[in-house]
Amino acid sequence: MRFTHETLPQRVVFARGDAATALAAEIAALGATRVMLIASAREAALVAPITAALPVVLHHDEVVMHVPVEVADRARTAAAAAGVDAILTVGGGSATGLGKAVALASERPGGLPILAVPTTYAGSEATNVWGLTQGTTKSTGVDDAVLPRSIVYDATLLTSLPAELSVASGLNALAHCIDAMWGPRVDPIDQALAGEGIRGLAGGLPVIAREGARQGALVQGIEQTLYGAYLAAVAFASAGSGMHHKICHVLGGMFNLPHAQTHAVVLPHVLAFNAPNAPEAERRIAAAFGSSTAVEGMAALRAAVDAPRALRDYGMPEDGIAEAVAPVLAAIPPDNPTPVTEQNLTALLRAAWEGDPA
Repeated sequence: MRFTHETLPQRVVFARGDAATALAAEIAALGATRVMLIASAREAALVAPITAALPVVLHHDEVVMHVPVEVADRARTAAAAAGVDAILTVGGGSATGLGKAVALASERPGGLPILAVPTTYAGSEATNVWGLTQGTTKSTGVDDAVLPRSIVYDATLLTSLPAELSVASGLNALAHCIDAMWGPRVDPIDQALAGEGIRGLAGGLPVIAREGARQGALVQGIEQTLYGAYLAAVAFASAGSGMHHKICHVLGGMFNLPHAQTHAVVLPHVLAFNAPNAPEAERRIAAAFGSSTAVEGMAALRAAVDAPRALRDYGMPEDGIAEAVAPVLAAIPPDNPTPVTEQNLTALLRAAWEGDPA
């Protein structure tokens, strides 16, 4: 066995019901005195009590899906004008992504450290991957400057997230696990983390999706899902972006599709496409689901949580299938387990657009 695995340096704090205390400690550890808070206006009621005691000098609430370049530029200008020395993001992947965009462009000596408080299961908080959208093209890259120094997970902050959004976001996290199983830099440690991430997500998501779940059970389900989402993101950051994420980034940028729902729809199709030619990864995925095959395990989980099914339900036009084929083909890693052609990619996109079974 020969491989090299790099573990990214980061503090992870699980603080059920006590995000305010945990954040104060993390800010103090950084020595930050001028904090930029990035959180959308929708998060205002949630943000106020956990940030009241922090040295926030700027609250930036222009948070937009896929981080358009012009939005990032305005946030960067505001950060420079305020002379901030740290960034605190509260929200989902869009808030974290905007924080990364600000940190990426910072000329401050030592950079701008990011602290992240996730309110979805996006996983961006645990990666050194950034993304920006120019027009209809979404670009991504890797830079350790955008890796949050600390994450504070507080399950009680996610209890008001609607079940359907929780499901879509959790399946987005599951996509990190699946892609990590055969990513371009995958190693056995990535696969072990991804397998445990699948177990956490498969155990927690049905509890969150269940109508009328008791509060105690709901918080435990959220915490289990956060645990799975964190492991998923760590595995993905190491293994690299595979076929699934390349498809979703192209579609999201071209058609402004909702991020989590797009991942949730495309995921079972990519799994069914690659599994036959990745037998070891397929066995790991099936074992993590506790099912006889990976595809059956995915189908059972999706049925249990009433997963999103069709790209057309989220605004993708039918003629977008043909339009997307060439840029997707150009983005998919050459070592994808199943060779990708114009014909079989078109069939996959068509099935995802129509909502056909994987």
